[in-house]
Amino acid sequence: MKILLDTHAFLWLHTDRKRLGGHLALVEDRRTERLLSAVSSWEIAIKYQLGRLPLPEPPQRYVPSRMRAIGAVGLPVEHGHALAVTELEPLHKDPFDRLLVAQARALDVPILTSDARIAEYPVRTLLIGAGA
Repeated sequence: MKILLDTHAFLWLHTDRKRLGGHLALVEDRRTERLLSAVSSWEIAIKYQLGRLPLPEPPQRYVPSRMRAIGAVGLPVEHGHALAVTELEPLHKDPFDRLLVAQARALDVPILTSDARIAEYPVRTLLIGAGA
């Protein structure tokens, strides 16, 4: 199975694994292909630069090393992904999350998130904290 990790799910894997609840077993399963979008790297870099996301090292080292640690595959942002955002209802104001939804839909993979607003979109969602 492939899953797309929302940014906070990726971060929690390295800081507070228990927050993933019942989804942790799926994420840790060797048969699960964990995808991390370049969108998440962009979000992490911006929040780090603004001082809103403390990290033990700069994002340029943190993200790649943590991706390797969990065997995550990098997912590039393609023009089709960015343009597919226009097909989404404006349910979510966060541009990072809207692009992650567009990517998950384009690849037909579930997105692992704790953001209930993402689950309102027509995308397969593994909702953290929803009786998982």
